Amino acid sequence: MLPLSRRRFVRLAAGAGAAGLAGAAAGFRPAAADDAIQLRVETHVIEVDGKAATVLGVRQPDGTPGLTIAADRRFRVELENRLAEDTLIHWHGLLPPYQQDGVPRISQPALPPGRRYAYDFALGHPGTYWMHSHQGLQEQRLLAAPLIITDPAEAGLDEHPVVVLLGDFSFKDPAEILAGLRQRPAATATGGTGGSGSMAGMKMGGSGSMAGMKMDLNDVDYDAYLANERTLADPEIVRVEPGGRVRLRLINGGSGTNFVIDCGALTASLVAVDGQLVVPVAGSRFDLALAQRIDLRLTLPPGGGAWPVLALREGDRARTGIVLATPGAAVTRLPAKAEAPAGRLTLDLEQRLRPRDPPARRAADRRLPLDLTGDMAAYRWGLNGREYPDGSPLAVAKGERVELEMRNRTGMSHPMHLHGHVFQVVAIDGRRFDGALRDTVLVPPERAVTIAFDADNPGRWAFHCHVLYHMEAGMFTTVVYDKY
Repeated sequence: MLPLSRRRFVRLAAGAGAAGLAGAAAGFRPAAADDAIQLRVETHVIEVDGKAATVLGVRQPDGTPGLTIAADRRFRVELENRLAEDTLIHWHGLLPPYQQDGVPRISQPALPPGRRYAYDFALGHPGTYWMHSHQGLQEQRLLAAPLIITDPAEAGLDEHPVVVLLGDFSFKDPAEILAGLRQRPAATATGGTGGSGSMAGMKMGGSGSMAGMKMDLNDVDYDAYLANERTLADPEIVRVEPGGRVRLRLINGGSGTNFVIDCGALTASLVAVDGQLVVPVAGSRFDLALAQRIDLRLTLPPGGGAWPVLALREGDRARTGIVLATPGAAVTRLPAKAEAPAGRLTLDLEQRLRPRDPPARRAADRRLPLDLTGDMAAYRWGLNGREYPDGSPLAVAKGERVELEMRNRTGMSHPMHLHGHVFQVVAIDGRRFDGALRDTVLVPPERAVTIAFDADNPGRWAFHCHVLYHMEAGMFTTVVYDKY
């Protein structure tokens, strides 16, 4: 979440009723229920290619990262802050009352050191979700974890569940990374080694002119790319049975990296995106943008062996991943760089996805055009040419079906995430179709994506680009109901 100056906070509070927000937040600090799950935000040490690094995490008392919970339970969680700084956790993809959404100064105050919050709400749809900090730049310090809601009806399935949280890691302080992005000379303002060209001096605004502009892929060159906090120098080896069935739950928990998932010799069936079931799509490579999740089902060959499942950085050779291996199978060490770079993420898969349980068709009651705007050289990002909190909130009313028509006027992709709602992708570049249900969708340069959602969860909700540094630099707004 953007660290607001006092001036910005006063302006935001005046527009939204700070007293009401503080009262609502204070009203849900009851003692935790007897069956509440304990989660602790704390530090721990990992090894990154032979070097120790202290990172943040959200874990249960036994050290288990994140949480797996059955859909027939309530989300009763007590969150304890064991850091020496404020924090707050957002339950990405869940649909809580807005006061429990975990966004500082939008839904509730940040959690001070040594303090606890109690959460209690209905869980809803089974699926692959995740949790992460919305406080400052803590997400870059790996403050993220899986959040899996299992389906009790699938308890007897003969399949091996495997959860993979992908991340990007830097030994640099994230504030230093952001300062470097903002202070680069215009002549060298590129997107890193993965970028396809400089955007120096290419300013995008309301006019939307893209003439002669080259595209960038990555803002930051990270020191390592992680799968469950491990690199390919020491990957996680998941022991599986010959001929067994596996359900891979892949979460892109990075701060600035889109990935291409490569299943190698295995053919997978994509069965869910962002926790929502889709008509299965077969393949061995799948795009996975920041904050998105995909569920892959696959059947292993009957003989023994080892099968890497890799995540390649968009536009680059860097990669990470895990290895599925039968007992006793030899596992060959994999280099951290592929022979050839991965391509740019596209909307090809998005256009093929169809929801398994489509919502009823309905005409939109409200259409909101939204230009994604920015200036790479100055490293300023916004919506409709304005940086948060200077822009206007997106106003909706309960019961409406709302369409957001997003057009990317910049040279970088933006994975756009709406809190507190599930939306449907209903158009790409003006072509209408009944697309997947999601909570995060990628909008590449020069492309237009329209999403539709039912305004059925009153409150004040964050809507933003999930590239951490784009959000921090202003590509953020709120969806605000007229009554809540």
